Amino acid sequence: MSVLAQEQRTVLVTGASSGIGAAITEKLLGAGHHVIGIGRDFSKIDFANACFSPIQLDLADLDRLPKALEALQQRFPPIDTLILAAGIGDFGCLEEFSYIRIRKLVELNFLSQAYIARAWIPRMKRRRQGDVIFIGSEAGLKGSRKGTVYCASKFALRGFAQALREECGSCGVRVSLINPGMVKSRFYEALDFEPGENESQHLLPLDVAELVLLLLNLRQGCVVDEINLTPLQKVIHFKKRGKAK
Repeated sequence: MSVLAQEQRTVLVTGASSGIGAAITEKLLGAGHHVIGIGRDFSKIDFANACFSPIQLDLADLDRLPKALEALQQRFPPIDTLILAAGIGDFGCLEEFSYIRIRKLVELNFLSQAYIARAWIPRMKRRRQGDVIFIGSEAGLKGSRKGTVYCASKFALRGFAQALREECGSCGVRVSLINPGMVKSRFYEALDFEPGENESQHLLPLDVAELVLLLLNLRQGCVVDEINLTPLQKVIHFKKRGKAK
């Protein structure tokens, strides 16, 4: 049974076509909110909800992104909440990364999120109301082996969110950051490792989605700056080696 929203919002969700972003979208729709979902491919998912507006957009194309965001603002002026969940995983030793590969990872995981915030934050400040929730990563808390570039992109997002929180508090705009640990999702399909199978060894996309709803339903006078959400046990399964570590 869906729960009626305390106050109907118009929410922009990135990465809405899979994983955490899709779970957040489904949870928001169930709570009665209108969701504008940005994703690269919605062919494998159908929310079947009149309050959902899918937008097929490649956030990695930074040259075209500002105009695309301007068009979205004109089409959906009531947007008052941003849930920035888009991102990709790419791991390896630094010498394995070409210069282009470094740039693409940082552009999607950090710069595209900064562009979207830049597009809406001025409007939120003028209205003196709004919510921005970044979906970061535990990789933004501590550097890890073969995570040189990925960790850097998440560290950048974390610093951006923290600074934006300080900037926006006096304007009535709430900024939060969620740092999930390993989530059982399609994120790991192209990687050579994944979280453990036991339910205590991974998070589910729904876990993050429920936390997002909790943050949005807090009294307007309070905000959760940052929260780390992790499995009870941290177990990494290496696909090629077939063993846990």
